[in-house]
Amino acid sequence: MKRSNVIVGIGLTLLLFVVAPAVDVTAQDAMQRRIDSLFVLASSGSVTHKDMVEPAQDSIAALGAAAVPYMVAKYTTKSAREKWAVTFILRKIGAAGVPSLVSSLRTADSLTIGRICDVLGDIKDTGAVMALIDMQDHSRWQVRDAAVGSLGKIGDLRAVETVMTRLVDTIGQVRKAASVSAGKLVLADAAEELVHMLGDEFYGARMSALASLQTLDTSLVLSILADSINSANHLVGDLACKFLGDTGGDHSMALLLTQITSDNPDRRAHAAVALVKADPWDNCGYRHFYYNVEPDRLVRLKIESAIRAAQDEQTES
Repeated sequence: MKRSNVIVGIGLTLLLFVVAPAVDVTAQDAMQRRIDSLFVLASSGSVTHKDMVEPAQDSIAALGAAAVPYMVAKYTTKSAREKWAVTFILRKIGAAGVPSLVSSLRTADSLTIGRICDVLGDIKDTGAVMALIDMQDHSRWQVRDAAVGSLGKIGDLRAVETVMTRLVDTIGQVRKAASVSAGKLVLADAAEELVHMLGDEFYGARMSALASLQTLDTSLVLSILADSINSANHLVGDLACKFLGDTGGDHSMALLLTQITSDNPDRRAHAAVALVKADPWDNCGYRHFYYNVEPDRLVRLKIESAIRAAQDEQTES
């Protein structure tokens, strides 16, 4: 009797080992089928199904973290509509899905990694910070771009060193993302590099650096611009003039006045237009310095156009 009980016990144990994985596989298959079915609607561009798109996305998101691996698997799609559907769903899942997303960074292909980095920035959960920092040296520039951009969106100061490093990345798009993040993190230590980036060969990096400088302490930026406005790279001085015009104030205007005697008519135009921006009604009486003595007709036309535009803007406001 005892022997038969032992045999029965062993048989039941073996049966459990056989049945349990089968149950798990069946549950996974059911989840896969359910998500696939919902995702057809969630990513649909059909007019017929337009009212079903958001409810389908909500239904997948309601599954929570369990749905994340299935969504990550769909991030390999080449369809923009499907890609955005995955992103919208992961945003809805939010912080609950971050651990699974972070784990996926270790196994996904580089295209998917970049997309995961992007959505982690949208979710803005600090639990993703270290994983994003680990992406800073990724061989694919799109991943570095997404990672450093997301670090700025999250706003955690653990990202400072990474952002500073990527300001000098070899790829312009990454430098742009880093400069945007430097502004979001209000990195005073980045001020000098951001001024240098006003002369970046990539337009996006230049303009992002300009915008980020406007988030920093004005007196700090002005002191750096005073030393850099006559840089051999004319783009630095030209965008410095724009910053000074947008900022206004006595210090900014005094620095602009040093540029209206430049040998370069383009620099004189930038400085004069910035002075108009800073003082559209010429309350400081500086206009005779930069208009009446301007020898270049094209520069004078630019000044006249700037005066009209600035005064119209002031009147409307």
